[in-house]
Amino acid sequence: MPASLSGQLVVAISSRALFDFEEENRHFEATDDRAYMQLQLDRLEQPARPGVAFSLVNKLLAFNTGGAARVEVVILSRNDPVSGMRVFRSAQHYGLPIERGVFTRGESPWRYLRPLSANLFLSTNEADVRSALGAGVPAARVYPHSARASDAHPFEVRIAFDGDAVLFSDEAERVYQSAGLAAFQAHEVDRAATPLAAGPFKPLLEALQRLQSEPARGMRIRTALVTARSAPAHERAIRTLMEWHIEVDQAMFLGGLPKGEFLREFEPDFFFDDQTGHVEGAASHVPSGHVASGVSNS
Repeated sequence: MPASLSGQLVVAISSRALFDFEEENRHFEATDDRAYMQLQLDRLEQPARPGVAFSLVNKLLAFNTGGAARVEVVILSRNDPVSGMRVFRSAQHYGLPIERGVFTRGESPWRYLRPLSANLFLSTNEADVRSALGAGVPAARVYPHSARASDAHPFEVRIAFDGDAVLFSDEAERVYQSAGLAAFQAHEVDRAATPLAAGPFKPLLEALQRLQSEPARGMRIRTALVTARSAPAHERAIRTLMEWHIEVDQAMFLGGLPKGEFLREFEPDFFFDDQTGHVEGAASHVPSGHVASGVSNS
């Protein structure tokens, strides 16, 4: 029987999202790909430092206990195959059971998300992220200088999501941007009982809920909705999740307050938002990624 990833939560991740290759990347930008390849080869025995998404990946892989394969992490990288050796060596150093990788030497790797049936793609390359989102894969551009995740919750995968244009469609956001706050509030109150259409990250939230339903030696998932919505527009968001039979553990309806300090207190392993201003504000506190979807990114 051929190998299969069916039934697993599949995370595809670039090497720069998983490991801190910022110094090496600056060398690449100042020279060329051959000089970069030689530098990575020279550092083959030197494990790279953990990157922005390292904590998220490490904790998700901890769901693979007792021989059960629940999570698969695949390196999907513009790196060359020689540099890929250092990526695998670094993963081995940290005890990350990562076995699969695709290295394309500068070519966009997003097309390989389809045969992987990926539930999430994390990359520092905006063009690759946009291509993935266009193909229907939840994807985010990792901010490589984000704060690293707290180590206060070793047995919880903590993930925070924005609502509109991330978990939900950008329907309401379009009303807000075209007609203002009062029109937005009226629109959402009138449609409180009408579920919002799905946004690009609904499939990931569903996959996380399936993963949470399977016991894994003390590991659990804790999710939070962190949105600029406030009452009375909160109700449609909650009712939409109820209609989808999806539960989140926490919801923060911040009414336009900056999200960063609230996220700092939640201590997520990763935060997803469609607006660069929110991501930039959060990145100084928590690992953050930009979801280039919806009217704010058209």
